[in-house]
Amino acid sequence: MERAAKALTCEIAGKWGNDVPVVVFAGPGNNGGDALAVARMLAERRYQVSVYLFNIGGKLSADCSVNKQRLADCKQIKKMVEVTSEFDPPQLDGGVLVIDGLFGSGLNKPLAGGFASLVKYINQSAATVVSIDIPSGLMAEDNTYNVRANIIKADVTLTLQKIKLSFLFPENQKFLGKVVTVDINLSKEGEDRIASRYRILEERDLHPRLLHRDDFAHKGDMGNALLVAGSYGMAGAAVLAAKSCLRSGAGKVTVCTPRRNNDILQIAVPEAVMCLDRDDTYFSEAVESSDYDVLGIGPGLGQQECSAIALITQVRRTQAPIVIDADGLNILAGHRAWLQQLPKGIIMTPHPKEFERLAGNRFIDTFERISSASDMARRLSAYIILKGHNSALCMPDGEIIFNPTGNAGMATAGSGDVLTGIITGLLARGYKQADACMIGMYVHGLAGDIAAVETGVECMVASDIIRCLPQAFKRLYGESLAD
Repeated sequence: MERAAKALTCEIAGKWGNDVPVVVFAGPGNNGGDALAVARMLAERRYQVSVYLFNIGGKLSADCSVNKQRLADCKQIKKMVEVTSEFDPPQLDGGVLVIDGLFGSGLNKPLAGGFASLVKYINQSAATVVSIDIPSGLMAEDNTYNVRANIIKADVTLTLQKIKLSFLFPENQKFLGKVVTVDINLSKEGEDRIASRYRILEERDLHPRLLHRDDFAHKGDMGNALLVAGSYGMAGAAVLAAKSCLRSGAGKVTVCTPRRNNDILQIAVPEAVMCLDRDDTYFSEAVESSDYDVLGIGPGLGQQECSAIALITQVRRTQAPIVIDADGLNILAGHRAWLQQLPKGIIMTPHPKEFERLAGNRFIDTFERISSASDMARRLSAYIILKGHNSALCMPDGEIIFNPTGNAGMATAGSGDVLTGIITGLLARGYKQADACMIGMYVHGLAGDIAAVETGVECMVASDIIRCLPQAFKRLYGESLAD
């Protein structure tokens, strides 16, 4: 706790000078102990610090109690109040810095009563709020049934050692402000021994998984991908998927698409082979797939009932790995009994609304949605990438892997088609499903980040992601060789 407080104090002192008045709200647990230690260290740096320690139940944690005594011995503290019943709140003006140390990551129920009132008072004030580890009232993982009005809205969250799971979810961003991860020198070996079903993907995790092209390779060695994509008016989805598939290393890509899309694809993607459906406007008949190493199906497909029958027939016939996206998922959502017929190891890449249709349920928040996706992945022995900022890969064994790359500019039509093409290309190239998913979503986001530097997030389109794929792969392979 002393080590954590020193690191927290350095962060605070590095941003605010000691001419700023500081008000510290400390709870009865270890988060409160951290806050009391920070208060003492700030006072020793000549900050004007007022402390309010809430001990309503008359019981402090052992470390909090020790820091209470240390604070009492600190002559530089301006004011120290231990609140046991009634509380007269201080004035919180715009120039005041509030240190929120009421409750930490161990909280497991919504705040209520006086603490809820205090949170609302702080949130309504003009003061700048710094939360220690996690904004008080926010739970570290599941906030599905939390009372959001009773959560501190921090301007800065100084989280200790690791970000918390709830920090990854969009609905919680308004409580966090700027998140700074403070290293408090916890044992790396100790961390590695702690089992967790959640982790954030790191670039170094991918380096040992990368396949390297043999100098004497030919296109037959690099895999043959079949893409079933595009209906009339949606040829662009097939173009984007085919281009990104080729850019991801596939030796050969065949696009099965309606006849009216032929000229568009032949011109836009001359490297792709055409397999034209007998129908002019939509996918109507499954094709022989024994010669292909992977099937990607769904982008721009449309939801004709004839296409639905053709899709499930195609999936049943295909012995190779399968990626289903977009309208392929929407078709399955309309025929949910078919989910039980999907082969083990199938990859599905829904965005949140597509997953809700697939699951036949609306979810209160991201944690509930990801939990449902993880349950489905285990039940179907599937890989489900729930797309979005911090996309979550739900593995068949229950592990959930979050992707750190990507940006808001990728919220544009066709971005998902590009991801489908990338993963399909990687599977064709010879990657196993888990590796293709991890590398695919990481490279997809990385290419988007490179594109954002060039175009800005407002102007990005899906084609920009494909254009930047070579740079993303070069970086990944280059960093791998540097290791």
